[in-house]
Amino acid sequence: MAALERTAAILLAAGLSRRFGPGDKLLCDHHGRPLVDHAAATLAGLPFARHIAVIRAHAPDLRALLEARGFTIVENDAPETGMARSLALGIAAAGDAEAALIALGDMPAVPAAHLQALCARLSPEAPVAATLGPSRAMVPAAFLASVFARLQALTGDRGAQDLLAGAPTVAIDPACLFDVDRKAAPQAR
Repeated sequence: MAALERTAAILLAAGLSRRFGPGDKLLCDHHGRPLVDHAAATLAGLPFARHIAVIRAHAPDLRALLEARGFTIVENDAPETGMARSLALGIAAAGDAEAALIALGDMPAVPAAHLQALCARLSPEAPVAATLGPSRAMVPAAFLASVFARLQALTGDRGAQDLLAGAPTVAIDPACLFDVDRKAAPQAR
């Protein structure tokens, strides 16, 4: 079990949103607020040791929004290389945290209780806890510091999928797992 007060919350928000089309997906309107603000507000409302957001370089509006929510900003100057680089940068910024919770900026409906349950699921015997998705373990996910080096060694756009395979999972209402990839993506009700 990782206490939130010793866990770094890392919000990955550096993607290029190629499938979304023109404009910054994370700043598009979603129920009256920028899309990323939903995930950011949920994380900011929990007493994590650190709140870190990994964003792409040259995104002043995204930076301002996340700084206003209390996030320390880490810039990914090469987001085209894939999610693994954002993960590595976020983990490096976690410093001496005992654990890290990884969340995505384009998943606005994940509730705080689920994030807390992921951290509570961690143990020395189970240093990774993942969300139970419809077909596989997925993020949001939590990791003890004992696997930070493995996270930092990842490459490409698969992120931590290989580390999540076989990890203990925490169930969630599938309606909470939608992410916004295209402008026609379904909206939460």
